[in-house]
Amino acid sequence: MVNNPAFQQWKQQQRACLRKLRQQISAEQRTLWSDAITVALTQGFPLLEKHRIGFYWPHQGEYDPLPAMTFLRTRGATLALPEVVNKGEPLRFVEWWPEAPMKKDIYGIPSPDNTREMVVDSIIIPLLGFDERGYRLGYGSGYFDRTLAALSPRPLTIGVAFEIFRLPTIHPQQHDIPMDYIVTERSVLRRPGSGADLVPLTVADCAAINRPIRN
Repeated sequence: MVNNPAFQQWKQQQRACLRKLRQQISAEQRTLWSDAITVALTQGFPLLEKHRIGFYWPHQGEYDPLPAMTFLRTRGATLALPEVVNKGEPLRFVEWWPEAPMKKDIYGIPSPDNTREMVVDSIIIPLLGFDERGYRLGYGSGYFDRTLAALSPRPLTIGVAFEIFRLPTIHPQQHDIPMDYIVTERSVLRRPGSGADLVPLTVADCAAINRPIRN
């Protein structure tokens, strides 16, 4: 792990490059890749059908999780979106459903308006970039890292991104928390343990690992 101003500058440069790259993806290509991720999420993680799932409202060309989340809701999942309480503090998750009243947060992103706060079992997390060990390059605000550090027990974390945003390393720092899984249009990637590289899984193998626990 490193904590060096030079690496912070490197991260800022990477963020700018990845944002630009994301905006260059054609609408047709984005749709194809997004459909593949949706299939992996809905078929590879059957336990999500019984979970309280935190997810995100897409913006700036991110993978759109709404189709997958809406499907999982029909299968029994309860959904929640993050809400910024105060800058520099962990997010809280509040319930969302398709007809929920909405407002815009301090960043202009839609969030539920005065719905109930929820404790989530799993979180679908957007990745601006990611590396071979499952670490996430986000937008630099640190909200998800602060939130994951504050949650106990820690929820299942599934990062989602297009394959072109994979990096050899993001030079993680002490506060960075790796994802349990990363889903791209090409594969499902599992983090087998601390310090280990991601391992690719088929959707069927992922589903076998992530079946709901029967009482």
